[in-house]
Amino acid sequence: MEILTGVEAAQAYAERTKRQEEVLAKHMAAGVVFELLDGVLIEPDVKIAPGAVILPGVILRGSTEIGEGCVIGPNSLLSNVKVGKNVVFNASQGYDSVIDDGANIGPFCHIRPNSHICRDVHIGDFVEIKNSTVGAKTSVSHLTYVGDSDVGEGCNFGCGVVTVNYDGEKKSRNTIGDYCFIGCNTNLVAPVTLGDGAYTAAGSTITKDVPAGALAVARTRQENKEGWAEGKLRAYKEKKQSK
Repeated sequence: MEILTGVEAAQAYAERTKRQEEVLAKHMAAGVVFELLDGVLIEPDVKIAPGAVILPGVILRGSTEIGEGCVIGPNSLLSNVKVGKNVVFNASQGYDSVIDDGANIGPFCHIRPNSHICRDVHIGDFVEIKNSTVGAKTSVSHLTYVGDSDVGEGCNFGCGVVTVNYDGEKKSRNTIGDYCFIGCNTNLVAPVTLGDGAYTAAGSTITKDVPAGALAVARTRQENKEGWAEGKLRAYKEKKQSK
């Protein structure tokens, strides 16, 4: 990469600034709403429907398309993503994917390539979706990884769910039917299939297929060992109190 200095750098910056001002002016004239232009960068091939709202700190790259009624940002990046109508995309990043009408994403989500977020899906904070389809009206609210999976409609993912898709040699896919309920801290070790309406108990590691309408429980029974912690707790307290 060539490094410019002095007059050349100033000229290159001026040219980039002028081109960006022209791009922004074109979108504003077409009816796109910019609350502020702070940190906004839009590449020339990006398409934005009239009435969409672009908030500060938004970067739109490549062949990204933004539909009517969307609110993008603040502090979001979309690269080669087709976004439908009335989508909220808040403080998140997305790449080479499709987001359908009415989806609500963010904050702090990562939509990785080859993902399809269907209509009215909710993707909450600290969620990563990779090479997956998430069916209509499914909710993945927080702290969850969905990779290499086909997820049906109307599902609910509890906090801390992980699709375990990589065994160190190959990546495998999970298939999750419609209206499944994935309990908190469930590990779905691919390849597994959950039938329609299947449930997994919180804290389960699922390694076998779950029939439609079944509850899968994959955890040992709790056993309490009375007095076990006394010695460890004494040493721990002494350590804390000596500081």
